[in-house]
Amino acid sequence: MDFKNEKNVFILEHPLIQHKITRLRDKNTGTAEFRKVAGEIAMLMGYEALRDLETTDIEVETPIEKTMSPVIAGHKQAVVPILRAGLGMTDGILNLIPAAKVGHIGMARDEQTHQPVSYYCKLPDRIGERTVIITDPMLATGGSAVDAIRFIKEKGGRRIKFMCIIAAPEGLERLHTAHPDVQIYVGHLDRELNENAYICPGLGDAGDRIFGTD
Repeated sequence: MDFKNEKNVFILEHPLIQHKITRLRDKNTGTAEFRKVAGEIAMLMGYEALRDLETTDIEVETPIEKTMSPVIAGHKQAVVPILRAGLGMTDGILNLIPAAKVGHIGMARDEQTHQPVSYYCKLPDRIGERTVIITDPMLATGGSAVDAIRFIKEKGGRRIKFMCIIAAPEGLERLHTAHPDVQIYVGHLDRELNENAYICPGLGDAGDRIFGTD
């Protein structure tokens, strides 16, 4: 599938994003730097993903005169990280929209089947009125993302965006096929999944590298 020609799939090729992803890939990048850079990438990606936020004009007084100037319309955004690795992208988005509400969806991977297992879901109220940004650094098989979006839709969510730092073609195709209405933002599209369903070349286990666990 040629994702660049697919509606609602955005492969972000900005040099700053690519430079920072290289830092994440490096096995010698330590926990503190990995966590910091993941947040920076999320903020850069959020700048692109949020370009369609609605605005309204308000009157402000500059040192010269009064004028009408745009502000974000309301405070109807929600950031929903997929636990636990998605937490590493949350602050980057909140730096852009600090008034956003934050929900959490807990998904764990069954190491035998490589399929996601849900264990937690807590979303902000009035989720159907909000622009929902789901974050997960890695889109591998796509199972967790597909299920997380399904949960949010079942709760009434309608305007949903998904953000990941790297993706495998297999996972991206699965997610886009299951939820073609969802905007998907990808920092880099990697080569493939290996026999253990890990992204290649990838960057290791994002959750372990963000939180310093094995």
